[in-house]
Amino acid sequence: MRYTLKDYQGEAVRDVLRNLDQARDMYHRYGSLSQFSLTATTGAGKTVMAAAVIEALFFGNDEFDFEADPGAVVLWFSDDPSLNEQSRARLQEAASELDSRLRVIETTFSEPSLRPGHVYFLNTQKLSKNSRLVRGEPTPAPGQVRLFEPRPDEMQSSIYDVITNTVENRDLTLYFVLDEAHRGMGTTSKDRSTIVQRLINGHGAVPPMPVVFGISATVERFEVAMKDAKGRTALPSVEVDSGLVQASGLLKDDIVLSIPTEQGVFDTVLLRRAVEKVRASTAAWLAYADEQEEADPVIPLLVVQVGDKPTTETLVRTLDTIYDAWPELGPDAVANVFGEHQDLLVGQQGVPYIEPQRVQDATHVRVLLAKSAISTGWDCPRAEVLVSMRPAKDRTHITQLLGRMIRTPLARRIPGNELLNSVDCLLPFFDRKTATGVAEMLMKGATSKDEEDTDTGGGEGRRVLFDPVDLHPNPKVPQEVWDRFAALPSVTIPKKGVKPIRRLTALATALSKDGLVEEAVEKAHKHLHAVLDGRAVQHKEKVAQAKQDVLTMSGEEARGRIGGAFSYKSFQESADPRAIEDSYRAAARVLSPALCSSYVDHLVSPDGDDDDLLEANITVAALGRVPEVAVAVESEADDLARMWLNQTRVARKGLSDERQAEYDRLEGMSTQPERISLTVPKAAQAETMVREKDGTESPLETRLMHLMAADDGTYPISLNEWERKVLDSEAKQPGFKGWYRNPARATKESLAIAYREDSGTWKAVRPDFIFFGTDHTGQVVADLVDPHGHHLSDALPKLRGLAAFAEKYQGEFRRIESVAETAGTMRVLDLTKHHVRQAIRDAKTAKGLYESGVASDY
Repeated sequence: MRYTLKDYQGEAVRDVLRNLDQARDMYHRYGSLSQFSLTATTGAGKTVMAAAVIEALFFGNDEFDFEADPGAVVLWFSDDPSLNEQSRARLQEAASELDSRLRVIETTFSEPSLRPGHVYFLNTQKLSKNSRLVRGEPTPAPGQVRLFEPRPDEMQSSIYDVITNTVENRDLTLYFVLDEAHRGMGTTSKDRSTIVQRLINGHGAVPPMPVVFGISATVERFEVAMKDAKGRTALPSVEVDSGLVQASGLLKDDIVLSIPTEQGVFDTVLLRRAVEKVRASTAAWLAYADEQEEADPVIPLLVVQVGDKPTTETLVRTLDTIYDAWPELGPDAVANVFGEHQDLLVGQQGVPYIEPQRVQDATHVRVLLAKSAISTGWDCPRAEVLVSMRPAKDRTHITQLLGRMIRTPLARRIPGNELLNSVDCLLPFFDRKTATGVAEMLMKGATSKDEEDTDTGGGEGRRVLFDPVDLHPNPKVPQEVWDRFAALPSVTIPKKGVKPIRRLTALATALSKDGLVEEAVEKAHKHLHAVLDGRAVQHKEKVAQAKQDVLTMSGEEARGRIGGAFSYKSFQESADPRAIEDSYRAAARVLSPALCSSYVDHLVSPDGDDDDLLEANITVAALGRVPEVAVAVESEADDLARMWLNQTRVARKGLSDERQAEYDRLEGMSTQPERISLTVPKAAQAETMVREKDGTESPLETRLMHLMAADDGTYPISLNEWERKVLDSEAKQPGFKGWYRNPARATKESLAIAYREDSGTWKAVRPDFIFFGTDHTGQVVADLVDPHGHHLSDALPKLRGLAAFAEKYQGEFRRIESVAETAGTMRVLDLTKHHVRQAIRDAKTAKGLYESGVASDY
């Protein structure tokens, strides 16, 4: 793979491969047909995950403990040729091993069978009645209806013959991948639905697909259709948590909606506003590229969505408005992706057609005219601003189109800058009530900061903002407060399936690349070699037994006569080189291929021969079989990685954001909560109005002295009653210097505290407030205060997480407090006190803690 998979992507790939392994076994053993789906929100990287899956199918993957299928054939199917081409290009971009193995089935395709180790791309249009690929459909079986004309003698085999030959070859396994699986499975198009269903279920003499794998953001329709498929086993669906996708930084955090507040025709007004926004975005990305010393800045795109049948007058008015507001725009800067696939002449302005999948790289195109055709299957990370001329009733199309615009241009979040992490959408024909409905649809799956009234921690999701106010560092906040903020600790949230040895090697590679630790890879491996040497001696007997297991194969022979009893006899055979190699690969999955390879070099002297090399491989294979050895090496790898990350924390702040993002990923691969730094916010935005479901709205209250403020020094607040009481109380304290509303989502500007659920899963609580003031010496100090409901199921686990955080970092805060209302009184737990933390560890309920003597009145 050319890309490093995100954690959630790796887990999804592992689950998909587990299903495919089971599906292959079921098919070849029992002839069982199967199906399952991969569900992930738009922008999660489904094609990247699919690339990793296909690469593992063809070549195997030690990390996922997956053996290659030498007979694997992948048929990738969609209902749009441009979508197929985009998927092919992405697979090629993601997986280096697939470069020469991706083939588009053209109408001239004439091979008798699909070949193993290849991905073939096919789309619905090529299976229509007039296509050369199917004109020669075989004669139907008795009782079957002929769908197409019979094959003339001079015609070559049809694509259905090719599929039949492939499926009937017992040395092959045909995996049918249905891209955008929610399309083509419904009843909106009978022909299209029939084509997909016939492919999956078979028809006439054409057999059904052995394994069907659907990929989409919404696969409900696919799964409903598959339930009607007879004789097909449904394997577990693989679902990606949308919160993890949002936290990864692949998706933009904010969608900003601009909608008229009064009746009238405002399409040209908002179109000019859109041009202003895309020009401002261009300047912001140029400034960011200059700051980061990047040669290729992001070139933002303005998408203008028109109706299905726009008049010439509408198009002329649209272009005139754009060019009036953007006079330096070049004559070739406007293109269209209309379904007619034709170049346009709008007045005197040429507007050429461009294929949707080419828009991202065609940076000379700054304005794109679209209808609804790109609402599914197409996306463009540099699309920063959208204007839709479609009516309010078409909100589903708008929602789908927005979903295609939310990828971050650099595939990572821009730290400290909410403006560069947002997309602007201007909807002149939407009313406010309809817009609220759109916002609810867009927010589906995201977590509100005020969820369940008082549960204010751990929210990770997208915000939908209506005409937000821009926020900047508050000039009234003293620099000492900012310095204190930058020094505050946050922690990583441990993840499942972390491999500490691989993490250390990756970290060492990064540190060497950036010149932060000289020869870090060599130092890391030498350190682990010493651990392996020591544990080999410490567990000498177990290692010796493991060597014996590597060198021999034990079995049992059963003998018996018909009608008589069986007798059993044990036997042993010496392992051949292939078996020893397999044992070595098993050790590499435990200890990592890089460490195993370097340890072999460590064991074999420069003048060693083949026997020495074989003995070293056997030693490595044996060490990998002793659990105590693996545990010790992983622990040492974790400790060394933690030490290097701590030692380089300050130095790494001088690196580019792109390089820091790599260390963010490595920091996140932790088995225990580890300290990380907060990023100082540079630009932010906040909602100014509260909107009810009926469309009514009212202005939010504001407060002063927030670290980020509007031009008038105010910050809009959306707080519940408890939070408002806490904020107003803290602002009245002597020495008060400022406050910070801790973001509820996984950004580098949000202070996170790890807590463990009863199930053992790690999650994040993000305390509501950080207050700044001065102590008796005049030094600026920080207070962490979290108003939190004690009635929620996760209240006690979160308190325990806060207690563990306070145990380790209390010296960096004046106060760490959790506040809750009980029996009409605000009560507080001071987690800097040992007896309070002990009471939390021993408690049965959170409510009992606030009602006990360890709490005091707030």
